[in-house]
Amino acid sequence: MIRTVAVVALLALATLAQAQLAAGHERFLGNIKTAALDEEFIRYWNQITPEDAGKWLSVEATRDTMVWGVLDRIFDYGRTHGMPVKFHTLVWGQQEPRWVAALPPEEQRAEVEEWFRAVAERYPDVAMIDVVNEPLHHPPSYKEALGGAGETGWDWVIWSFERAREYFPNALLLLNEFNILCCTDNLERYLALARLLQERGLIDGIAEQGHGFERADPAVIARNLDTLAELGLPIYISELCLNISDDQLQLERYQSIFPILWEHEAVAGVTLWGYKAGEIWRPNAFLVDWFGEERPALQWLREYLAEYLAR
Repeated sequence: MIRTVAVVALLALATLAQAQLAAGHERFLGNIKTAALDEEFIRYWNQITPEDAGKWLSVEATRDTMVWGVLDRIFDYGRTHGMPVKFHTLVWGQQEPRWVAALPPEEQRAEVEEWFRAVAERYPDVAMIDVVNEPLHHPPSYKEALGGAGETGWDWVIWSFERAREYFPNALLLLNEFNILCCTDNLERYLALARLLQERGLIDGIAEQGHGFERADPAVIARNLDTLAELGLPIYISELCLNISDDQLQLERYQSIFPILWEHEAVAGVTLWGYKAGEIWRPNAFLVDWFGEERPALQWLREYLAEYLAR
């Protein structure tokens, strides 16, 4: 309860200026930031996630040399504007420091715990954390050092959440993965893992990345979202981006997908994965073009959210 109240309080501060698209809504609409911290961000979004700055490789590419500059600026930006910050991410196989894989298991485990401790000491006010990112697809090289599959099949994930609960007692602890709402096999495995964590009181929310929704069937997304909600945990759409170059097609896709996500009672927030042309992972997913003009999808999003709030 304390963790949830803290996030709600930050959102209340963020909506004071009534500038963001989701101002006044019960759930947040966030986005990612890099080192470029422009004031235009607060015109649209009321939650912030570092794109790369919070990944272990970005902070500790050289062993025992921590580089916090960009991450510090993002956290300061969030505090200044009353935006909850989600830390992304503590454990992920794709962007772990290169030096970790060569260490013996006992040193790997010690280094992972040292990493958790360093983040906790520096950002005690973090609102949410992607504790483990993409466990189904990209486990870390050091997973055996954390318990491997073990008796549960996911002992290394359970260890990660146990340590996270110890070091971050006031943060919302999340599991994050992709291809869940579109793919039944992934959904079943994800549910099984989430239940293991839920049974142990280690997880506060379940996150689903919104990559690849350009081709996904909206009816399948809605059905799988209902299934995921049966866990009884808040759901966070964590990395939504619709990589479509044609303005009209992108608009139509937002109109068919976004209301399913936003209006679901289990969804606590939606975070887009970039919005400015030239500053986004998927090149055609931008919502503001190179000239600073809003694409039709963003114009519609503003109108939709205003109308939804007025219902």
